[in-house]
Amino acid sequence: MAALTDVVAHLDALLETATTPDYGGALNGLQLANTGQVRAVAAAVDFSLAAIEGAIAAEADLLLVHHGMFWGGAQPIRGASYQRLSRLFTHDVAVYASHLPLDRHPELGNNVLLARELDLVPGGTFAQYKAIAVGVQGEADVATAELVARARTLAAAHGCDVVVMPHPADRTTRRWGICTGAGASSDTLHEAQQLGLDTLIVGEGPHHTAVEARELGIVVIYAGHYATETLGVRALAAHVAAAFDVPWTFVDAPTGL
Repeated sequence: MAALTDVVAHLDALLETATTPDYGGALNGLQLANTGQVRAVAAAVDFSLAAIEGAIAAEADLLLVHHGMFWGGAQPIRGASYQRLSRLFTHDVAVYASHLPLDRHPELGNNVLLARELDLVPGGTFAQYKAIAVGVQGEADVATAELVARARTLAAAHGCDVVVMPHPADRTTRRWGICTGAGASSDTLHEAQQLGLDTLIVGEGPHHTAVEARELGIVVIYAGHYATETLGVRALAAHVAAAFDVPWTFVDAPTGL
């Protein structure tokens, strides 16, 4: 058993929660308190009723999520919103969210862990957002088709499909960049061009990014928003479990995207 205040202080320091810029709806850190104790931890990509029920089934009193309670903005507390809060209060479950702080973490982050999953070694940072870099980039000598196959393995394990731009079968990836989640944008594509990257691995992106990428000579592998962001919360929960000697579980609730 651990004190919630101790766990939160540890996470805030580890993730540099207070000093990492993020989108308004992220509200990184402790989003909902409980009565003060952590006996078990659950992790999920998204704050949802499915994640809450999974945490309750695992008898967890701390739920770690990547996309938090306020991701969709302010909403009336009725219907599904009421059900979520009611279940959390009834079972005394606290919620801690970490978005960009977790994406960019050098050991537990989604981007560095996706690189490892794809057998790639980061050599620098990528995907600038305000004063920080969210993603990673590096060099390789691997068939692009092989990278796609590796991405498919991860995506399939979490109910997602990989979409990849057409490219020659014998194409080789020499310089790559990774930005998980909604990582494909005009900004990341032009940053990739400036860095001389030939392959970009992301979770998802709008249609126009595939058009832009082709004209920039970059192949984009869209490996699934959900699948590419299962890695960080799992690693974070395992870290908390080891640091505070409590059990942990991952609640898999794929979106298919």
